[in-house]
Amino acid sequence: MHQPRISASSYSNTAPLVWSFLYGKNHGKAELIMDTAPARSAELLMQDRVDAALVPVIAYQMIEGVRLVPDVCVGARERVRSVCLVTKGSDLADVRSVSLDTSSRTSVALTKIIFREFLGFEPVWKVARPDIEEMLADSDAALLIGDPALRLSADSRLQTPNSGLKYYDLAELWKHHTGFGFVFAMWMTRRDSVEIDFASARNEGIAHIDEIIANYETDIHLGRDEMRKYLSENISYSIDDPMRSGMELYFKLAEKHGLISKANGLQFVK
Repeated sequence: MHQPRISASSYSNTAPLVWSFLYGKNHGKAELIMDTAPARSAELLMQDRVDAALVPVIAYQMIEGVRLVPDVCVGARERVRSVCLVTKGSDLADVRSVSLDTSSRTSVALTKIIFREFLGFEPVWKVARPDIEEMLADSDAALLIGDPALRLSADSRLQTPNSGLKYYDLAELWKHHTGFGFVFAMWMTRRDSVEIDFASARNEGIAHIDEIIANYETDIHLGRDEMRKYLSENISYSIDDPMRSGMELYFKLAEKHGLISKANGLQFVK
C-alpha cells in the first residue's frame, strides 16, 4: 500500500495542521517532510516529490496541474502577527527600499501588491536573510514572515515610543484596503485525489493546542496566553467567504502587476 508523502514548513502557525501526522491519529500514515521555509514545500510539490504539500498560495498559480485541498488553510481574518513590514520609524509612504525575506513567495507578492496597488509606488527590492538589524541597516523597511516576525510582534521594546521602529501587519493592511481576510497557505496536490483527510487532521491538531504551545514556548518566548491567542484567534485554519474572495482578488492583482502570468480559477481536489 502506498504511503503518501507530504510536506509542510516548521513554523508554529502550521503546527495544528501537522500535529496529527507527528503525534496523533495520522502518525505513521504519511511520511512528513518539514523545512523552515514554506517555499521549500512548494519546490517539492513542483518536482512531484510529494503527494501533497502545505505551500504559499501563490504557488497555486505557478505549479502545473495543481489543485487545492478545500477549506483547510493558514490564513487570517483580521490580523496575522507573523507576516509584517517593519520600518525605521517611517510611514510606508516614505519607504524607498525594502529588504525581503523570500521564504514565502506569497508574502513577497503581497508586499509588492500593497506598494504598487494601494500606495501607488514601487520601492527598491532587496533579498535578505531574516535578520531585522541587518535588513534595516540596508533598507528603509523589512519584510519578515513566520516565527521571526512573531517574535518581533511580541518584543515589548517595539511597542515603546523610543524603539525607533514601526510595525505593520500585512493582513491588517490587506483588510484595510480590501475588506477581505487573507489566505497565506493551503494544502495542494497534483494528484486526482488524496487519501488523507486534512480537515480531520486539522481538527485534531486544534484540539491539542496546549501541547503545541508547550512545544514552541521556549523557542518563541511569546508567553502561553499570547501563543494561544495567536494560534486560536489570529490564525484561521479554515476559509470563510471573505477569505476566499480575498484570495481570488489577490490572484487578480498579482496578475495585474506582473507577479504571475495568469490568474487561474480555483480548482479543488475531491
